[in-house]
Amino acid sequence: NMDENTIKQLVKLVQDGKLQTLEQLITLDGSVALQTIRNKHFGRSGDTLLHYAARLGHLDIMAYLIQVVGMDVELYNNDYKRPLHEAASMSHQDCVSYLLQEGARVDSLKKADWTPLMMACTRSNLAVIQDLLRHGADPVLKNKDGWTAFHIACRKGDPLVVDYLLTFAPDIWGIVSGRKRANSAAVSAAEFAFSASLHCSSINSIWRFGAGSSPWTPAREICEANTTIMCPMCEDFEASPTARDRLGAQPLHQASVTGQQKALTFLVRDLNVDVNQRVNGIQLTALHYAAKEGHTSAVKELLELGADLHVRDRKGRSALHMACIGQHAGTAKVLLELGLRDSEDCCGTTAQQLAKKTDVVQVFDHCLK
Repeated sequence: NMDENTIKQLVKLVQDGKLQTLEQLITLDGSVALQTIRNKHFGRSGDTLLHYAARLGHLDIMAYLIQVVGMDVELYNNDYKRPLHEAASMSHQDCVSYLLQEGARVDSLKKADWTPLMMACTRSNLAVIQDLLRHGADPVLKNKDGWTAFHIACRKGDPLVVDYLLTFAPDIWGIVSGRKRANSAAVSAAEFAFSASLHCSSINSIWRFGAGSSPWTPAREICEANTTIMCPMCEDFEASPTARDRLGAQPLHQASVTGQQKALTFLVRDLNVDVNQRVNGIQLTALHYAAKEGHTSAVKELLELGADLHVRDRKGRSALHMACIGQHAGTAKVLLELGLRDSEDCCGTTAQQLAKKTDVVQVFDHCLK
């Protein structure tokens, strides 16, 4: 057997992409080396040398390991990742193509049932995605959370990828996810498409968006990608910017949660969404959500768009209450300076009583002098 230091050296050579030195070291140890490393797994992850090469995009080393060393393209690590998952997730198109050519299963599943296509969609490399689809990748497959590659692509927010997936599989928008969130959600891919249309500048596909049954609208997921390019929705989209999920929330509310000012402006000014629209039941408004998350700029934007500064939810809480619940001193300061006076909610609690952090307490001390 090879000694531990030699094995560590092999891993380092693969990671550094030093094929010639790697070949020399393996040749030096002869058949013993080949037998040892052919199925050798390393560390807690259980990666093989082929995993390392695929992840880092060393095509020449991958070819050597497969053709000379005799490593199986379907070797998996402790997360059931194959080398194809690694290459796809890191956008190494040449490695993806080579692995597929060598017989790698295009829809192999890693832990949580993620396919290489899903992994590729987290990186938004269109060429890799196209290659996988050309080799038969199924875009309709769901992972354990119920997400398809399309859900993942929309969350990433790359318009070219989303557009291509819709063109390749037009019916994919109707697939509903069973993703679990704090409020136990199922997400419709159509909702992702609608949300993406708020941020992407070159999507020309026709997306339909019905009322749906999802209690978690994924506008928040799209917003997390930090994409801010806006585009008008095509009239053919038949999209409803006021469609509610099971909790009664609309895209306006989710955009407020993530503080996406351009999305808020687009929804209110271009799509004529009521800026004071309330969530069913609790009666929260976009201003409440923005204040609770401490999005001071979004709070100002909402007020410029006509939001009611003095609005209360069903519990009698104002935006100032929400800012203090979130312990956001800057937001509380702005609301007070704009003229929102502190008062009791339905339980007799003032916003000031909710202030716990020193800087929030000081805001009231300063503004109420």
